[in-house]
Amino acid sequence: MRTLIKVFVVLVIIFIISLYFHLRPDNENNILNGNNKKETPMVDNLNGPPPKEIKKYIKRPKQGLSTFIGESSEKLIKKYGVPSRKDPSAYDYEWWIYNNSDESYFQVGVYKGKVVTIYAIGSKNNIVPFTIDEEVQNIYQSIPLDPDITVQYDEGTYRFELSEEDLNIRPLVQLGSIYAQLSFDKFKGTLSSVRFMDKETLIKQRPYEMVYRGRLIDPSPIVKSSWRPIEIGSEKQIFDLTNIIRQRFGLNKLEWDQKTADVAYRHSKDMFAEKYFSHESPKYGDLEKRLKSAHVFYQLAGENIAAQYIDGPTAVEGWLNSDGHRKSLLESNFTHIGVGVFQKYYTQNFIEKNWE
Repeated sequence: MRTLIKVFVVLVIIFIISLYFHLRPDNENNILNGNNKKETPMVDNLNGPPPKEIKKYIKRPKQGLSTFIGESSEKLIKKYGVPSRKDPSAYDYEWWIYNNSDESYFQVGVYKGKVVTIYAIGSKNNIVPFTIDEEVQNIYQSIPLDPDITVQYDEGTYRFELSEEDLNIRPLVQLGSIYAQLSFDKFKGTLSSVRFMDKETLIKQRPYEMVYRGRLIDPSPIVKSSWRPIEIGSEKQIFDLTNIIRQRFGLNKLEWDQKTADVAYRHSKDMFAEKYFSHESPKYGDLEKRLKSAHVFYQLAGENIAAQYIDGPTAVEGWLNSDGHRKSLLESNFTHIGVGVFQKYYTQNFIEKNWE
């Protein structure tokens, strides 16, 4: 009898410890890899003329953020002032970050003094003909969505082929001479964010499968010394966007923890260097071991990873639409976060920390 009591007490203690020092299992987070797009030269029958750009679009808005696409950066400054910071990108343009408040957060891509793309997630931004948190069904009913969008640019023809998943989560809409990529929150059934861009930026980023005829337009090659500033910018953006999304759901904002960020960065770099993609490093182990080695103390921890997404915002939207990653993003008990980016490998580590 005494032996049974002792066993019961031991089991209770183990259960309490497992609740208090809990690490979210890796298998709750499916792997996210954005490298599922390809570009293929277009084959024409009898060498005939290139296909024409099909006019399936709505008129370009005359108000709102999208009107700045193609305008000078000076005009942007006159309207919104100097940005809070400037982050380099992997696509030639420089991100101008306007983060005065969560409700008005947006990023502007400036290239050679001209606005070429805008990413908006703040609920108070004017993004007509859309609105943040708009019901997806309203958008489907009012906006023409097509699985094939053909773009004529600089004597080339570029046809983007959207899959069923693309149409359901990240469709592309033509607004006159520019384009809007919508990011839906599939769990809420609402618009999470929008990205406006000109033709050249769309072709450089190639967010969908593409067949083309003519010259394939690529961003300028990135030298090794230029990568770290781009990575730091992505880390800051992921941090900002994670908190904006948490605020959207009425959750506490997370504080930045540098030691946790260092663990995240080393994991992203290790995945790149060792050519694997997993929560568990062959050298350094799982998140629990990596945090312990860095002397990071926590009560609860979680990790999201992604690879080959075009930038930080697309990685965050990908996590938001993946059940396991979403749970980490929206875990109410987390208090701190560290983000580490190495080229196009993204890691965010969350912890609950109630002491210093």
